[in-house]
Amino acid sequence: MQEFMIPLNSKSELPLYEQICEYIKTEIQQGHLKAEEKLPSSRTLAKSLSVSRSTVELSYDQLVSEGYLEAIPCKGYYVCNIQGLYTFSKKPGDEKRISKKEEDKARSDYDFALNGIDAQGFPYNIWQKLSRRVLKEADSSLFQLGNPCGEQGFRQAIADYLYQARGVHCSAEQILIGAGNDYLLMLLGTILDRNKTIIMEDPTYLTAYYDFLHMGFQVETIEQDNNGLSVRELEKTGGEIVYVMPSHQFPMGTVMPLSRRMELLSWAGEKEGRYIIEDDYDSEFRYKGKPIPALKGFDNHDCVIYMGTFSKSLAPSIRVSYMVLPVRLMKQYQEQKHLFSVTVSKVDQKILELFLQEGYYQRHLNKMRGIYKGKHDFLLKYLREEMSQICQVSGEYAGVHLLLTFCNGLTEQEAVIRAKAAGILVYGLSEYCVYGNPNTSCKVLLGYACMREEELSQAVKTLKKVWEKK
Repeated sequence: MQEFMIPLNSKSELPLYEQICEYIKTEIQQGHLKAEEKLPSSRTLAKSLSVSRSTVELSYDQLVSEGYLEAIPCKGYYVCNIQGLYTFSKKPGDEKRISKKEEDKARSDYDFALNGIDAQGFPYNIWQKLSRRVLKEADSSLFQLGNPCGEQGFRQAIADYLYQARGVHCSAEQILIGAGNDYLLMLLGTILDRNKTIIMEDPTYLTAYYDFLHMGFQVETIEQDNNGLSVRELEKTGGEIVYVMPSHQFPMGTVMPLSRRMELLSWAGEKEGRYIIEDDYDSEFRYKGKPIPALKGFDNHDCVIYMGTFSKSLAPSIRVSYMVLPVRLMKQYQEQKHLFSVTVSKVDQKILELFLQEGYYQRHLNKMRGIYKGKHDFLLKYLREEMSQICQVSGEYAGVHLLLTFCNGLTEQEAVIRAKAAGILVYGLSEYCVYGNPNTSCKVLLGYACMREEELSQAVKTLKKVWEKK
């Protein structure tokens, strides 16, 4: 049995467990680790690398799922005697493509980015006031390790908000706090049955898709119809866990109607152990009619895992997300919570607690809805009045992006290239597809949160010129 000296880089964008995976894969591929050779135990390797045991276990589980390792009960992990293994490692040139994207952003005049906010709308004065207040009133407990699930006051404030704003009935004890949805999905992966297949829409939020794959889950995708995920197609898969975004599907922008939501909940309630993961990432922004309550709000079977975040409503840099677990899953998590520490500081939790409790969050959302609605309405009006012969719009009246489908023969690739040549970045729908989908070949996405209205005006006028078929 070899002793590993794996060079881990804590500053790398690649998570530690993936770095361990890639190192072991390379050792196997280069013949340094032979077939049937035993690997160090997860405890031993974790101690050697000064990482958590769960990090090593995630790495080993992923290597088992990809076929590099075999887990033999009561004995340990062994290198498989298999040729032609498939790996999810980065393809040659990926780093260059990432650098190229950053270079494109630097050179562009306008960027219809999908992951930003209107920074001018951030409540700087209120945030500064609450920050000073929290530190002024702090005692020594504020700087100690807190509850692994998150601070009780903050979790209660979230529970109160969810009941008032999203119709979600839950207790503070069902809520987990984490630094971003990726971390919360990792926690979820420790308590869900990895023998069960996870079903996702296609196209979808690809980060979640790869998170599940890397945790060792089998993941299958199904196409959507005009109402979102089809329950009929879901039943055909045999999967028992489904990941959806019913309030505003990313990237299609579909809002799942109430009838479809009820069908989905009925499917989950038919069999014990079925779960729906509801990603409610930007439900705060709806510009027509009343918001439809969250799927979790209709959950009589306690089978919906609800996920929300402050990144879209406040700022991406505020890495605070939350997850509402069904009671039985929270009991499972409680049994192993000693393995994890909360990844959000108690200071930030307290600031957000006050921000919620004292009504600042609701006032902020009202302000931002007005800002985004103005941009949305302007963009929608121009596209429909001036560019109706070029493209059709969908995914409107919610969120902070629109989906364009070309009707003048322009392909996605042509549209992206022409826009880029004019100093404008737009994003093809195919970038968010797990598999090649012919229905995405003439669609692009426009995010409007980051741009001022005058910038939107200049950008779409230019797009009209370059997208007119010649």
